[in-house]
Amino acid sequence: MNARARIATLIFGLGLFGVGGCLLPARSKQIDVEPIGKIAVGDDAVARFVGALELKTISYGEPEKFDPKPFLEFHDYVAKAYPNAHKNLSLRKVNKYSLVYEWRGSDASLKPVLLMAHFDVVPVVAEDWSRDPFGAEVAEGYIWGRGTLDDKINVIALFEAAEHLTSRGYQPERTIYFSFGHDEEIGGTNGAKAVAAMLDDSDIELEFVMDEGLAVVEGIVPGVDGQVALVGIAEKGYVSLELTARAEGGHSSQPPPQTAIGILSAALAQLEKHQVPGSLRGPSGEMFAWLTPHMPYGMQIVFNNKWLFGGLIKSQLAAGESSNALLRTTTAETIFHAGIKDNILPTEARAVVNFRIHPNDSLESVKRHVAKVIDDDRIEITVYGDWPSEPSPESSTDSAGFRLIQKTIGEVFSDAIVAPGLVVGGTDSRYFQDISDDVYRFMPVVLRSEDLSGIHGTDERVSVENYKGAIAFYIRFLENTGG
Repeated sequence: MNARARIATLIFGLGLFGVGGCLLPARSKQIDVEPIGKIAVGDDAVARFVGALELKTISYGEPEKFDPKPFLEFHDYVAKAYPNAHKNLSLRKVNKYSLVYEWRGSDASLKPVLLMAHFDVVPVVAEDWSRDPFGAEVAEGYIWGRGTLDDKINVIALFEAAEHLTSRGYQPERTIYFSFGHDEEIGGTNGAKAVAAMLDDSDIELEFVMDEGLAVVEGIVPGVDGQVALVGIAEKGYVSLELTARAEGGHSSQPPPQTAIGILSAALAQLEKHQVPGSLRGPSGEMFAWLTPHMPYGMQIVFNNKWLFGGLIKSQLAAGESSNALLRTTTAETIFHAGIKDNILPTEARAVVNFRIHPNDSLESVKRHVAKVIDDDRIEITVYGDWPSEPSPESSTDSAGFRLIQKTIGEVFSDAIVAPGLVVGGTDSRYFQDISDDVYRFMPVVLRSEDLSGIHGTDERVSVENYKGAIAFYIRFLENTGG
């Protein structure tokens, strides 16, 4: 019997015993919002976006590859493209390349807010693209190029919104900061981390922070028809562990029972077989609590009775790569090095395993899990890389910040169901947890499954309609946030 049949059988059984009939539909957490009229955004905004996409602001893993010229050209470009915003907002550069803008509010008693994005992009393999990755071609209703989704879209859409409002004389009551990082793709240590330290040193306490993250998704959330606007209330932590197995070398004609490669391979197989346990607690559980009222009644029974169906729910979610990542700390074996010649026994084998840490876990609990699963004194376990991070705290869904985001989504994306969610990747927002209790991660674009492969991949693109919608969202969001 498959999972769907088991669910149907159990639901039928509940009905026979009178349980199902006693269940009331879960109460919706959506708010009543009046949709606003369409905010007109011209094609000239698309042309300005194209100009920003053409600049090769690439972050490389190797520091010696860094080219400052396109980053400085980006500074000059936005200053010329958005003169009213630069006239009304004060600018401070952090570590030469990151940009921090302050839009001073009229009411100093209100806590400021911070809106974030980054203008660096990951490298490309140009020959894999069907179009020039930095050509920023507009074709077939899309804008094509590296950074169209990650993350120049948010930088430029925020500039467009600020230019729109300042040119009309808008003055916020609440101070609004923009932080545009230059090194998010390599950890953000010289950009966002330094910006957070600067604000902290100035004793600035933020009402909330909003960075890139989740989006309005369509056809992706099982059991929910239509659009779902997912707002990240937490993000996973990050750590890579290096496993090293050592053994005596020698000639391959007289091998031992296990070489260094065999020892390490056995350990890696155990890690893949014995994953970190998953759970429906935390941000993912919160997401399902918000979505359940909008599922078919049978699924509502299942999700409202996790005491009975919890194991079945987890097994179904674990079967998909994206849904499995919502449940648990993920294990990804990413690097393997061993051997120098086909007839020489290797004296050492090394592998790197990357873990994206669920908020239910921690750096230490992951290390303990790895040591317990491997259980082999012949393998040394060390932290690999310079920027391991703990998972973020969970931000409130009852705060003023979340309500402002939810309200604006309802006004601009009127058909979308809003729900909190977990960001399985990492963002620069993790550096601001000490100066704000609430950090949210949301990108105001509509994404379908076919759009996701372009992020960090080939043929990255965003529809012209989506880009204009992002500008409209930020215009309204700044109005709502600024007061």
